[in-house]
Amino acid sequence: MSSPAQTEGQTNSSGDLSPEGSLQVACFTEDLHDVTLHFQIVRFSKQIYVWVGCNTAKFGHLYAAATTRPDNRVSVTSVLGGTSDNTGSGMARRLVLKTGLNIVLACNIPKDSPMLEAAAERKLVEKLKGLGYMRPIAGEASTSTAQ
Repeated sequence: MSSPAQTEGQTNSSGDLSPEGSLQVACFTEDLHDVTLHFQIVRFSKQIYVWVGCNTAKFGHLYAAATTRPDNRVSVTSVLGGTSDNTGSGMARRLVLKTGLNIVLACNIPKDSPMLEAAAERKLVEKLKGLGYMRPIAGEASTSTAQ
């Protein structure tokens, strides 16, 4: 069941709402498995910052993920938080593959809740798709093709 608390907007450093150089921010809350998950997505020109919080506004662990050369594999590193708790690192890796963008992910989901992490990732991917941040799937017709 989805909570109605949702905020979206665009801005850049000058406060202008122009699409060029703009930041896009989306915040929403979902109630999943008797847990309230809070999401914030900030879209920069070549990367996405995502925060997922579970029942609280705590920051959690912070991961950075990006494709690396020469073979376009995805590398993930823990920026904040211990390496023994990798909740969120797999999510960051998969988001890079699905969006084609660098991902910075702050994740505050309990480490003993893989089902909750999977549900949070599904909701996040659903929202990213709705915002148009997902990489086009091979074989899908593009709606922005010039004629």
